[in-house]
Amino acid sequence: MDLKPFLDSVRHELLVAAEAGGDEARALAERLVAPLESAMRLTLLNALSAAADEITRDLAPGSVDLRLRGLDPSFVVTAPPADPFEEPSVAPHGAELAPMSATEEEGATARINFRPPEHLKIRIDEAAAHEGLSVNAWLVRAVTGVLATARKPGKSSSSSGQSFTGWVR
Repeated sequence: MDLKPFLDSVRHELLVAAEAGGDEARALAERLVAPLESAMRLTLLNALSAAADEITRDLAPGSVDLRLRGLDPSFVVTAPPADPFEEPSVAPHGAELAPMSATEEEGATARINFRPPEHLKIRIDEAAAHEGLSVNAWLVRAVTGVLATARKPGKSSSSSGQSFTGWVR
């Protein structure tokens, strides 16, 4: 994504506003435009990053990441896997994601406090980083996978006859 048109627009608006103040204000605005460009760029990147985080919360267990290549940001969309133990597939910006089911779309996000032991937190951080996800998105994906394969209510809870399929990392 090229931020230059947005920066040029703010620069233009600043210079137009300075015209009302006369020659001295216009000269001051012209001197301020160059140093303000880096601050404007950083502010735009922060806004894009916040938007990607908000979208990720709504898309979980999928995610949207903001990545920088030089000075240009780009979005990377990771679609939620159909199989919770399947590797995530990364779709380029603009690719369509599979629609969420009605049960996945219901309700707002909720906050919980999760206090794992330090050694487990380190492993969670490493796993999330390995998959290119935030810790929150990784945890949502992991819990979704566990719940999808959990026993249905009303079934016998005895350990005899239990079988497990799948694999673990």
